[in-house]
Amino acid sequence: MNLASSSANGKKFVLIIHGGAETVIKRVITPDQIAAYRAALHDALNAGYKVLSEGGEAMDAAVAAVVTMEDNELFNAGKGAVFNVDGKNELESSIMLSKPPSSHPGIPPSRRGLGLTLLAHTRNPSKLARALYVEPSLAPHTFLSSFAAESIGEQLGVEMVDPSYFFTERRWKEHRRGLGLPDEPYPPGAGKTAGTGEVNAVPEMSPKGTVGAVALDVNGCICTVTSTGGRTNKLVGRIGDTPLMASGFWAEAWEVGGLQSIWNKIIGRSTERAIGISGTGDGDYFIRHAAAATIAHRVKFLGETIDVASETVLEELLVDGGIGGVIVLENEGNVSLRMNGHGMYRGVIREDGVGKVAIFKEDALEE
Repeated sequence: MNLASSSANGKKFVLIIHGGAETVIKRVITPDQIAAYRAALHDALNAGYKVLSEGGEAMDAAVAAVVTMEDNELFNAGKGAVFNVDGKNELESSIMLSKPPSSHPGIPPSRRGLGLTLLAHTRNPSKLARALYVEPSLAPHTFLSSFAAESIGEQLGVEMVDPSYFFTERRWKEHRRGLGLPDEPYPPGAGKTAGTGEVNAVPEMSPKGTVGAVALDVNGCICTVTSTGGRTNKLVGRIGDTPLMASGFWAEAWEVGGLQSIWNKIIGRSTERAIGISGTGDGDYFIRHAAAATIAHRVKFLGETIDVASETVLEELLVDGGIGGVIVLENEGNVSLRMNGHGMYRGVIREDGVGKVAIFKEDALEE
């Protein structure tokens, strides 16, 4: 049974994901590690595809994809999040839509999205971002943190956990090594807690990646969802680009004007354009360059393709020393998955349900 055609009435939908852009050194990654990451990316794509193929909302598909990575210790989000300098996990997430979801017509178009930071108890920060976004009466702001966000989320039924849930042995060891400290149980003076880290990350990876998804649904809505644990041994209270609208994420829609608008009407094409972006990498540089919004606005105001706009912004980041990548999706179904380092965990799935993934920069997307 073809879910894409039967359940979504043949309309266009797409999902793209990333699991972090890091300095992957090809000579040290093992076949087992490659297989584990590829399987995890396929799990994320399939989770989001299920929602989209049944005519579901872009926001629900993007959240579904991100949740699988938040629950997978391989990634720096949720269960596999890195520790700050004090040995604590401070999580971040965000959501943004090109237009309100059809399932919530009462949400004003001006609401746009929501960013969350300094979370310590939310099992799946992406679920919290979605829950607060669709409740403007409870969370009327665009940026919330810590207890305020989590207390509202708990009222809405979002699952909260003890901070020890986020522990994984390999992240704890990264934290200790990064500070020049000897190995010690977590928390200091205690025995091991849950979290095995059986499939280790590659040793020569920079543990600062972010996970994200951008989805286009059959109603023409684009949603971007991003989630991270931040940088290993970041200062307590440090806020990265993931929850900062315009820096690590962006979604926008606009009407095409002039001759292009006339031509679109003649050929029966929509005069609306929409774009969604999720970034990963050195967040401080993404903030300084307002990277996500800059890509969108180069497309909107300069008429650049999403490939050109993405490459230009990533080159500017690199000049200043920022390593990272972006995934970009347009409402016509065009995608761009670009990086300025050695690799980025990435994938795409379309109406045919065939997920394609890649890891290294030179890799083509493959099943």
